[in-house]
Amino acid sequence: MKIVIDARLYSQSGVGRYIKKLIEGLAKIDKKTKYIVWLTRQDFFSFKPLGKNFAKRLVNIPWHSFQEQIVLPFLLIKEKPDLVHFPYFSVPLFCSGRFVVTIHDLTVDHFETGQSSTHNLVVYKFKRWAYKAVMKRALKKAKKVLTVSWATKREIVGHYRIDPAKIVVTHEAAELKVSPQLLKQPLVSSPYLLYVGNAYPHKNLKRLLEAISNLKSQISNLKLVLVGQKDFFYQRLENSLTSSQKKGVVLFGFVNDQQLASLYTHAQAFVFPSLSEGFGLPGLEAMACGCPVICSDIPVFREVYGEAAVYFDPFNIGDIAQRISEVLHYNNTYYCNRVKKGLGRVKKFSWKKCAEETLKVYESCFSL
Repeated sequence: MKIVIDARLYSQSGVGRYIKKLIEGLAKIDKKTKYIVWLTRQDFFSFKPLGKNFAKRLVNIPWHSFQEQIVLPFLLIKEKPDLVHFPYFSVPLFCSGRFVVTIHDLTVDHFETGQSSTHNLVVYKFKRWAYKAVMKRALKKAKKVLTVSWATKREIVGHYRIDPAKIVVTHEAAELKVSPQLLKQPLVSSPYLLYVGNAYPHKNLKRLLEAISNLKSQISNLKLVLVGQKDFFYQRLENSLTSSQKKGVVLFGFVNDQQLASLYTHAQAFVFPSLSEGFGLPGLEAMACGCPVICSDIPVFREVYGEAAVYFDPFNIGDIAQRISEVLHYNNTYYCNRVKKGLGRVKKFSWKKCAEETLKVYESCFSL
C-alpha cells in the first residue's frame, strides 16, 4: 500500500500540529505501508523521514491557490498512490483517485461576513463560493471523512447531509516535550492570563479584552498574554486597543513548544473565548501543563474538556469577567482541584490512538 500525505501545512499552527503528530504516530505503528510526504520548501529540508517506509517530495505549491487545483492532480497521476490523505479540506476539484480528507471545523460556514478576510468584499465572496465548492466535492468524493470531534461530525452531517457512517472521529491530544530548566523561569512576570491562537473575529478576543478591563479594579497588575503569529489580524487588534488596554496586554508572537509550555505553566489561567472550534487543542495543552482553563460554553469544549474547565457565556462580557474572577479568587483547594481534573482529562486523549484509528480508516478504504 502506497499512501501520499499532503503535509504542505506541516509547520503551521493548528492543522500543522495535527499533521506532524499524525505522521510521527504512523511511523511508530506502521512499518509496512509506503508513505510519501508532500512538503513545501519551508519544511522539506528540515523534515527527516521517520522510517525506511517514509519518503518526502518537494511540492512547493501554496494551499488555496489556482496552482493547487491544476498541478496537484497531475502530480498524483505521476506518483500513482493507492490512497491520498488530505489533512485539510482543500482537495483539488479534479482529484480523481482514492482519497480521505480531514475536516477540522466548519468555521467558515458559521461566519458569513468578510471581517475575517484581508480581501475586498468581491474577492471574499468568490473565495467563499470556492470554499463551499471544494468542501462539497471533497465530502462527496472522499472514501472516508476524518474529523477531530463529535461536535464537528454533527455539524458536517447537518450542514452537508453526509452519511454519518462515512465520518470517523479521531480526537487530537496534548503532548509538549519541554526542558525542565525553561519551566523554572517565567517568560512573563505574573500574574497573567494566557490565550493561544490567532486573532480572527470568531476567536472573540474583543469581548475578552473588555472583560479583563472590567477586572482591573480587582487586580490592577493583571496582564493578558496573547500568543500567536503577528499577522494582519493581530495588527488590527493591536491598533484597536485603548491606551489603558495596551498597558495590560502582551502580544508575545510566535513561540516554540518549550516557550509555550513555560507560558502555560506560569499562567494564572488559560482563557479561550472562541465562538467556534473544531477541537480546542490549546486548552488541552494548558491542562497538561497544570494550567486551569476558562472557556466558552460551546459543545466542542464540553466534549473535550468535560468537567475540568470553567465555562462562560462567550457573548456576555460580564459573565466572562465573573468566571475569570472566580478562578483567580477561589481558595487554593478549588484551584488545585481544577488542575487535578485537567490533568486527568488529558489522559483520555492520545496521539497514538489517533494514528491507530487513522490507519484503520486507510485500510478500510480498500474494501469500499
